[in-house]
Amino acid sequence: MSWASGQNTIKKYMSIVAVTLVLVLLLVYMQGGFISKIGPGTNPLTGETSTQASPTAVVEQELVGNMLAWPGTVKSRTVAGIAPRLTALITEINVNAGDAVKKGDVIARLDERDLRAREKAALAALAGASAHAVRTSADEQRISSLFEKEAATRESYDAAVALAKEARARADQAAGALNEIRTRLADTLLRAPFDGIVIKRLKQPGDMGLPGVPVVTLQIPHGLRLEVEVPAACAGEFSVGEAVTVRIDTLNQTFSAPVDEIIPEMDAQTHSQLIKVGLPAIEGLKPGHFGWLEQSCGQHVALLIPVSAVQYLGQLEVVRVLSDGRQSMRHIRTGKTIGDRVEVISGLRAGEIVMTGSSQPQ
Repeated sequence: MSWASGQNTIKKYMSIVAVTLVLVLLLVYMQGGFISKIGPGTNPLTGETSTQASPTAVVEQELVGNMLAWPGTVKSRTVAGIAPRLTALITEINVNAGDAVKKGDVIARLDERDLRAREKAALAALAGASAHAVRTSADEQRISSLFEKEAATRESYDAAVALAKEARARADQAAGALNEIRTRLADTLLRAPFDGIVIKRLKQPGDMGLPGVPVVTLQIPHGLRLEVEVPAACAGEFSVGEAVTVRIDTLNQTFSAPVDEIIPEMDAQTHSQLIKVGLPAIEGLKPGHFGWLEQSCGQHVALLIPVSAVQYLGQLEVVRVLSDGRQSMRHIRTGKTIGDRVEVISGLRAGEIVMTGSSQPQ
């Protein structure tokens, strides 16, 4: 082999090695081999910078309440099931769910044909009893007059008085029977006991109306309450009259309201108690809306810093930590906001100093 050909071979090998090295370096770079990974609160995100005049705050460790939220439903304080007092066929229902009714409006009708027939018979019985009572009263007066003149015997007088009393008693009984039938006739009309809204229609015309079984359910749209099942472990934290926080997502509103009632009986299956919170008059708030009861239950130790100390690098939460007269960026993770402070889950220690300035990191 000549010297020139040997030099060409060496150059060819060196080119292959160089290309291979570049590819290896490129592959390592793509795998992140040259990028340092920083865990929360373990290393500064950027190089240290000189301290600038800026407000500071100490990372404080405090005992705070565990803020929890329990779901509930907005319900009317007054709800009534409109049910018959007698067994009869339902012939007519005049309302549907969502209809507004006034006090005294006829909601449904029951079949009254049997009662009308009985009313007719009772009228006839009353007429006969009344006529007999009138006749025996006249006989009593006539015999009484003769008895005073000693023209009738004592036995005749006593018999006339007894017959008159019996006739009047039968007339009164017939009148009472007629009144009872007419009362039952009135019960064939189911009327609204108050101004309200129909929330449920439970029967249809042709169904059998039964005593105590509602045909429809009414409620008053005012005087609303949020009813919430609270676990037994936290139900003891509430007391009647205590102000609690209520959130209605549908209306995007959060407000304070008093606990109106606490049902003492515990649900054996869910191990919870029913808490009823009286709601203020809010435009748009209706029965059936979904709501949340927010309240602390138990306590835990938390690290707290001002909300203004937290800054953002994309999706990362960072703070500027002051140490030995110099500040550095540190990655943290935050939890719940408590007033104007936020809980720090990781990245800081109690007693450290953070900057609360509003400037954003570069």
